[in-house]
This record gives sequence, structure tokens and C-alpha cells, in this order.
Amino acid sequence: MRQHDEPDEKDPDEKEVDEVDRLVAAWRQERPDLDVEPLQVLSRVSRLSRHLERARRAAFAEHDLEPWEFDVLTTLRRAGEPYELSPGALLRATLVTSGTMTNRIDRLAAAGLVRRRPDPEDRRGVLVSLTDAGRTRVDAAFADLLRREHDLLAGLPPESRQTLASLLRTLLTPFDSPS
Repeated sequence: MRQHDEPDEKDPDEKEVDEVDRLVAAWRQERPDLDVEPLQVLSRVSRLSRHLERARRAAFAEHDLEPWEFDVLTTLRRAGEPYELSPGALLRATLVTSGTMTNRIDRLAAAGLVRRRPDPEDRRGVLVSLTDAGRTRVDAAFADLLRREHDLLAGLPPESRQTLASLLRTLLTPFDSPS
């Protein structure tokens, strides 16, 4: 314990140590025969993902939304005026089954956040539209989410954020490419 609550003075050459550093060191000690380098990146990504998920859930809860509701509403919002898509376009964008999407649309419609209307170009089809209430709620939740995400990135200078974004893009592109 420090006396007199003196501030810690950090040696500028001293590297910060986090939980992943401790985990990697322990594995290197216990399994020197394995290359544990992937843990340096992927364990940090995993831990960061958990912090991000908590921030997202908190932002959505502040606006009485579940993550799946936010997902559907933001998909409609990003579509631009008139903020509507077919159920098929929604399920492709959100990667869920048609039964799941039907259930989600039903629940969002019951909450007054979306409405269905006949598709004027396909007599058998429908379009799902964002209501004014849905747009207001998703816009507020999105603004709150961005504030929380800015806080998560506050420790990185803007140039480092761009570098990290570029590196993560390189890592993710093969997974996001259509097969």
C-alpha cells in the first residue's frame, strides 16, 4: 500500500502489463512447447468484445431496447428515406432465419416501432417501415451508444484508432467476404 497517496510515477520505458500479459506469461511457463502469440491479439479482442457488449447492452437498455431490436431498427434507419425494407432484405442484413425475422417484426410492430404495408411493386409482398416512434428511439439509442464507444476508445489517440481500424479490417475481411 502506498503511503500519503503519492501518485505512481511511471517509467516511460516501462510497458503496461494487463491481464492478457499475465495469461500469456503463465502459458509460456506451463507450455513452452506452444506458440501462444495469437493470445496477444485475440485474447485482447475477446476481452474488449465483452466490454463493448456491456456498453451496448447498457445503451440499449437506457432506451428500452433489446440488442436484436436495435439491430432491426438500425438496419431500417440506415436504409434512408422512407426507412423501409422487405422482410427478406432485413433477414439478409441481420443474418437470422425468416421465422425469427417474422417474430421480430411482429414484436416491433406490436411495440409501435415498425409497421407493415403492402409492397406496391409486389402484390404478395410487404414492406417493413420504421415509425416515427421507432426512428426517435433508435436515433437516441445510437447517439448514446456512440458516446459509450467513444469512451471505450478514449485511451487511443486518433491516429492509433485509424491504425487499429485498418488492422482489424485486414483481419476481418476474409470472414466478411461472400463465399
